[in-house]
Amino acid sequence: MKKAIFAFIAIAALLAPQVFAQATGAAATPVSVGAPDPNRIGVDTAQQKLKEVSIDKFEASGFWSAYMASDDGYIQGRLFEGSPAGKANEPPLDERYVGIDPKTADKYVFGVRADFFRRGFNEVYIMAERPVPIEGVTKTISLWVVGRNYNHKLKVIILDFFNNRFELPLGTLNFQGWKKLSVAIPPQSADGSSGIVQRNFHYNSHMGIKILGFKIECDPMEAFGSYYIYLDDLRAVTDLFAEDDRDSDDMPDTW
Repeated sequence: MKKAIFAFIAIAALLAPQVFAQATGAAATPVSVGAPDPNRIGVDTAQQKLKEVSIDKFEASGFWSAYMASDDGYIQGRLFEGSPAGKANEPPLDERYVGIDPKTADKYVFGVRADFFRRGFNEVYIMAERPVPIEGVTKTISLWVVGRNYNHKLKVIILDFFNNRFELPLGTLNFQGWKKLSVAIPPQSADGSSGIVQRNFHYNSHMGIKILGFKIECDPMEAFGSYYIYLDDLRAVTDLFAEDDRDSDDMPDTW
């Protein structure tokens, strides 16, 4: 008797999904691994057009400057010829215009030397002469860096849609040679009360974020002597759907 009951329960469990699908009047569409679920389009997915774009290649002399407190030490920055060999293995880049000439030769990198007077929680800033805008809604920011195997921490400084300032960690500089560091841009919360705002439909004249520069937070145990760091090839992965897929007969809100 017990075996018959168990067999009935097992058969009912196997037939239950099919009976439920027939009762609802719609059969589920098969979904391949890694693909969006067609049964939840509009719920789990959204229209996006992600592209990796060039922000700056550190080719313009005088555009980037290095700063630190005069009581902490002496600092200088300049361009040097060179390039990370790892860039040759990267996918093709969308060389759209984002405030720099996309035809600029990729010949230089920006180097900084900081000479510390004493140990301490010293901070080094590498700042652009003007904020560098990123077109679209930015998802990630990446940068090639020579870290020189120090425990200093590198951050990127950005402004959001409403010019609120944020510092996002790119990583620790405890490696030798060139390494590509990246950080994801935290999205705005669902209620809009926190996070990095990149778009507001009440103001359609512009969107996105701007890069102000970079901040190096020095490890006090290693903030002595001379420290060298080199930067190259600042990029971003950004959603350009709103920019590239406007209707041809749409009216521009720029007046």
